Amino acid sequence: MSNRVYRLHELAELSGSELIGPADITIDRVATLASAGPGAISFLANSRYRSQLAETKASAVILADPEACPDGGFARLHNRNPYLAFARIAQALNPLPEPKPGIDASASVADTAELGADVEIGPQAVIGAGAVVGARCIIGAGSVIGEGVRLGADARIGPNVTIIAAATLGDRVQIHPGVVIGSDGFGFAQADDHWEAVPQLGSVIIGDDVSIGSNTTIDRGAQGDTCIEAGCKIDNLVQVAHNVQIGAHTVIAAGTGISGSTRIGQYCAIGGQVGFAGHLEIADHATFTGMSMVTGNIREAGVYSSGVPAAPNKEWRRNAVRFRQLEDMARRLEKLERRLNQTGEKNDQSEH
Repeated sequence: MSNRVYRLHELAELSGSELIGPADITIDRVATLASAGPGAISFLANSRYRSQLAETKASAVILADPEACPDGGFARLHNRNPYLAFARIAQALNPLPEPKPGIDASASVADTAELGADVEIGPQAVIGAGAVVGARCIIGAGSVIGEGVRLGADARIGPNVTIIAAATLGDRVQIHPGVVIGSDGFGFAQADDHWEAVPQLGSVIIGDDVSIGSNTTIDRGAQGDTCIEAGCKIDNLVQVAHNVQIGAHTVIAAGTGISGSTRIGQYCAIGGQVGFAGHLEIADHATFTGMSMVTGNIREAGVYSSGVPAAPNKEWRRNAVRFRQLEDMARRLEKLERRLNQTGEKNDQSEH
């Protein structure tokens, strides 16, 4: 729930928006167009919801085109990117909780651990030997900050997070519940009749302002380190394998799996359940739509897809049969083309 109140002109200024309407309206929360009431601010970024403008009870609405809406009922904030303006306003109204400095009696903190000023350590949390926890960090209940791990300032570590393998995390990282950082990569060498583990000796390096969603796993490097650069946003249930490199400000949606030693560029956008084979090079500014399977290097920015959209079952089954027939159809087509070419050559010769 919001714990701050702003005047509308203050929200216009902090979001970089043009105010159209009364400046002193009090705003205390954000809401959807359909659910908003007095004191709430909403936004319109998708034309599908334009019809709701006529009935919204919001005190103010953020719009890309302030003229394309009915008059009256609410003030308007004009911004070319309404969703971004909404995000900034929502952040202002709902700031992250401040740490409550102290160490819960049930927590375990090693004598050689270093804790910065105003750190909050929750119940049953464990801080290992030689770990460094930066100023104003919050460590949630049951989380493990392992031996030699280093956390920058203002980190927010949710409940039941495990960070090991002497990983290094930057300032203002947000790690949501259940994340595991620094687990062993999947490395095994095949012997005659069994598999033998390859020791995973690297670590994990995570830059400033990275957000990692619940139950995501990030493996330590096998020899070097797994690296996630500043500003990356990773959704829930993502697997990042050993020695993966992810460039700054890349966003990755839920269910994606990235195999070992793949290097993903900066400002990439990766949809849900995308799969990357190992040892790939992915260019900056590449976008992958949901359920794409990436098996080769991507050397140019652009939008890439490979998932097969759902279709009625009968249609899908027919297409599946045809897919299995493609090789035979291609060979028959090649034979037909050769015959046509031969016929054309004979006709040319006969004319001369």
